[in-house]
Amino acid sequence: MEGRSPWYLAYRRLRRNRVAVGFGGLFVAIALFVLAAPLWADHVAGTGPNTTHTTEKVEVDGERREVVNFEGRPIGPLWLGAGGKFFLGADGRLGRDEMVRLMYGGRISLLVGFLSTLIATLLATVLGLIAGYYRGWADTVISRSLDVIWAFPVTLLAIALGLALATGGLRIGPLDLSSNSLWLPILIIAFVYTPYMARPIRGEVLALREKEFVEAAVAQGAGPMRVMFAELLPNMVSTLIVFFTLGVAQNMLLESMLSFLGVGVQAPNTSWGTMIGDGFELISTAPQLTVIPGTMILLTVLAINIVGDGLRDALDPRSKVRLEAHTGSAEPEGTAV
Repeated sequence: MEGRSPWYLAYRRLRRNRVAVGFGGLFVAIALFVLAAPLWADHVAGTGPNTTHTTEKVEVDGERREVVNFEGRPIGPLWLGAGGKFFLGADGRLGRDEMVRLMYGGRISLLVGFLSTLIATLLATVLGLIAGYYRGWADTVISRSLDVIWAFPVTLLAIALGLALATGGLRIGPLDLSSNSLWLPILIIAFVYTPYMARPIRGEVLALREKEFVEAAVAQGAGPMRVMFAELLPNMVSTLIVFFTLGVAQNMLLESMLSFLGVGVQAPNTSWGTMIGDGFELISTAPQLTVIPGTMILLTVLAINIVGDGLRDALDPRSKVRLEAHTGSAEPEGTAV
C-alpha cells in the first residue's frame, strides 16, 4: 500500500464494506428503475403518468373489468394479467396507471433531492469559505444571517414557504417561477438546509486556515480567492462528498412530506410524496396506493444513508489500512502497522 493515494485507500475501505456496497447496488437498481419510465410507459403500459382511464375497461383473462368502479374504487394490481397494463393497479381519483406514476414520480423525487442538495452544498461551501477565511465582520454577517434561518424548525419553515409560494409562485426580478414549477420545492429545500451544511464547513475552514500549507501559499503571494478555492476547498472534498450524500436522503424525505401536505411538488407533476397523499383517502380499500410509494421512499433513503455512512468511514483519514504480506489483502486497523 506504500505510495498509494488517499483516494485509493478510501476506495479499498469502501469496497470492503459489503453492506455499503450492497445498498449502493440497491440505489443503482432504483435509479435504473425510474430512468426506464418512458420505456415502460410506451412499450408496456401504453399510457402516460397523467392519462386518465376512469371510464375505461381492461381485459383480464378474457374478462372486461372497470378501471374505476361506480363506487370510486380503483382496480387493484393486475401484475402481468393484462400484459403489463395497470401492473400495480390504478389510482383512485382518475384511474391513472400506478406503475407508470411510480416510475415517473421516482424521477421527480430523485431530481428534487439531488438538485436541492447540490444547490445547498454550493451555497454552504461558498458561505462557509468566506466566513471561515475572512472572519471578522464577514463571519459575523454570514453567521448571524444563517442563525436566523437556523432558529426556525426546518419542517415548519419549509411548510410556511411552500404555502406562501404555492398559489402565486415566485417573482424576484428576472426570476419568474409559476406555482407548479419544480424549482419551487427545490429552492425551498435548498434554502432551509443551507445553514445546516454551512456551519460545519465554516468550522473546518477555521481549522484549515491555520495549517502550514495555507501559510506557505500566502507567503508565495496567493490571494484570498486562490487560497480558498485552490488550497482550502480541495482539502474539504471528502467532507463535501459525505454531506452531499447524506443531504440527498434528508432532502428527499422533506420533499415527500411537503408533497404529501400539498405544498411541495404540484400537479401535473408527480412524486412519491404526492402519490402517498393521493392514495391516503383510500388507504382502507386500496392500501397499495400508499404502501408502494412509501416503500420506495424507505428503500431509497435507507440506501443513500447507508452509502453515505460507508463513504464517511472510508474517507476518514484516521482510518488506517494494514497490508497482509502473504495474502495482499487490506484490513482496516486503528493504528498503522
